[in-house]
Amino acid sequence: MQITASQKITTFLMFQGNAEEAMTFYLSLFDDASVVDVNRYGAGGAGPEGTVEHATFALAGQEFMCIDSAVKHAFTFTPAMSLFVQCRDEPELDRLYTALSEGGSELMPLGTYGFSAKFGWVNDRFGVSWQLNLPA
Repeated sequence: MQITASQKITTFLMFQGNAEEAMTFYLSLFDDASVVDVNRYGAGGAGPEGTVEHATFALAGQEFMCIDSAVKHAFTFTPAMSLFVQCRDEPELDRLYTALSEGGSELMPLGTYGFSAKFGWVNDRFGVSWQLNLPA
């Protein structure tokens, strides 16, 4: 019988030059947030020296990976894939909504939509989509 490692699925965010800025911003917003590992492009590497070749960080116990893509591309993030945050209370939801929407765009303003006590959906300034929910 062969024993193999457990399968794991991790959200992977690809940026173009601002991965560290985004990661630092997200770490500032959530409890139990930490950088797990960061590898940077070196001199003569595929990407600009010092930018994020690969990083892993954790928000509220959930791990994420991110990179600064060494290849320029025409695509970016889309709201078809979003990060859903179940908030503890209304002040937390309001704080996150305000911070994440600054410099970004509002997809659904804060309100009551019948499926929760309060909900809002934004794209942050990096283009990442966030759904913020306060359970009923």
